[in-house]
Amino acid sequence: MGLVARVLEAEGIPTVTLNMIWVYQAIVGMPRVAAIEHPFGRPYGDVGDVDTQTAVLRAALAVAETAQEPGHVEHLPFTWHEDPADTKWHPAAPSPIIELLKKRRG
Repeated sequence: MGLVARVLEAEGIPTVTLNMIWVYQAIVGMPRVAAIEHPFGRPYGDVGDVDTQTAVLRAALAVAETAQEPGHVEHLPFTWHEDPADTKWHPAAPSPIIELLKKRRG
């Protein structure tokens, strides 16, 4: 994401990235960051949680509107709803691509 953002910024297109490890944004050069405290794979919220997904997207777009300079980091006001140890990282049923890969492995 950092590379794509830098290329777009070099062409005059402002960018903002939604990022769970915002501390490293300066290292990889992400110009503007909307920092969020969500688990990897779920930056917008839980599967099927349209209200949270919409709110996160709108908040990230608001950062794009207000961040004037590259290097801007804004912490979004969202917290994950459960303890990380209790977070279910994978859906109950594997995705079709995972099922296909399992079959190919034998």
